[in-house]
Amino acid sequence: MPSEILLKIFSYLDAVNLLCIGCVSRRFYHLASDNFLWVRIYSAAFPPKRSGWKANPMEKTVVCVALLSLEDREAGYWKKEYIAKQVASMRGAVAQLVKPVNPYTGLPAKVKEVLRVSGLGWVLTLRDKSGKESIIEQADLSVNDTSVTVVWHGTNWPPLATLSTIDLYGVMPVFMDRYRSPTRNGLRWRSLIAQYSLSGLAETTPVGCDKLVRVFCLNPGLVVGLWKREEELAFVMANLHLHQLMERSTRGSVTTPYELPPHSPFLDDVPEYGLQGYQLHVDLHNGRASYLCSTFRNLFSNKGDIENGYVKLIVINFENNTEHVPLIGKVGLSWRTNVFEGCIKSCSIMDVTLLDDSGKPFWCLSSPVCMSRSTSPCGTCLFLGQRYCIDYVDAEGRVHMDLVWIEKTEEYFIVSLVLYLSIAKINHWFGTKY
Repeated sequence: MPSEILLKIFSYLDAVNLLCIGCVSRRFYHLASDNFLWVRIYSAAFPPKRSGWKANPMEKTVVCVALLSLEDREAGYWKKEYIAKQVASMRGAVAQLVKPVNPYTGLPAKVKEVLRVSGLGWVLTLRDKSGKESIIEQADLSVNDTSVTVVWHGTNWPPLATLSTIDLYGVMPVFMDRYRSPTRNGLRWRSLIAQYSLSGLAETTPVGCDKLVRVFCLNPGLVVGLWKREEELAFVMANLHLHQLMERSTRGSVTTPYELPPHSPFLDDVPEYGLQGYQLHVDLHNGRASYLCSTFRNLFSNKGDIENGYVKLIVINFENNTEHVPLIGKVGLSWRTNVFEGCIKSCSIMDVTLLDDSGKPFWCLSSPVCMSRSTSPCGTCLFLGQRYCIDYVDAEGRVHMDLVWIEKTEEYFIVSLVLYLSIAKINHWFGTKY
């Protein structure tokens, strides 16, 4: 069929179908990238702003000049311009929705609305040792106060022995239709969030297990469940803290994660007094339901509270039993696949959001943690009940939590919670030298 006839047929297609038909063959790709086709689509989607009801002579002249200059543009120029404008428009809409902030957490307050309007989701790309890729769509999603938990499960996982890496992407439809709900079909923008190595996973120490699965933790914030019998993938769970999650999920590329803007140090007016007026929001949940959701205000530490390169910030003091907090409900990490479900009793998800004295997020994390029996001596704790602890550490700080199991009421009480903030993190934040 002559190219002129094909171009005439293509002129009746919208942007999505035009992009799809360009995948048929090399000839169709070049024809479907024609500038005359795309400049009409671009002009219809992004008309020039007008000051009155009718176009003035100047606007008509601009349009005519644009049409005359089509032959001077390289092939596919207006297609690229249209896609770039659509992506920028979607990102702008998301940026407006994330502006309202929750006063308790300092994080976006309209996360569910952002996900509904933008169609934002997350996928896994499994890469085997030969370089072949498999894309796994999310199966379940839950939104917590300070994080999003995304779960993937199914029956078509590739064999674990053949896999080398897992890549986590944020995905968002490029074309937004205000009259339709976003779908998984069509052109989507992929933004790389994190890459994880699977080499030797089954030989590492699991963070917990039950009768069916063993679970492993891959930093940052990924839980991998393996079937006990076959040592194959059962499910994957990602725990994504809301701090700058929308930017990381929409502004990266397929190969490069989003780079955070350079940090400008905040002026510390009275550095000799240490840290003052900090606020902590901590969540402990099982991926679906929360059994601790508390905010602690007016936290402080003296400049002398330095231990091994960390500044100590006491949140719950063991000596003050009025500060002790109970955990509500069944503690454990819930998991589910197409057929089975269970709960890992020793594991949970911990979300930590620490705000500085100006209300800015200072340290944010969302990670699986393991509850283990405490070995440090404490006569009072032994009198109350069996003592447990939860520990977390990364490059920016540490979290230590002591819990006591009260047999009579069958519940855990947090009797101590301490944050250890890295001096290097504090110096970078304030531009000072502790």
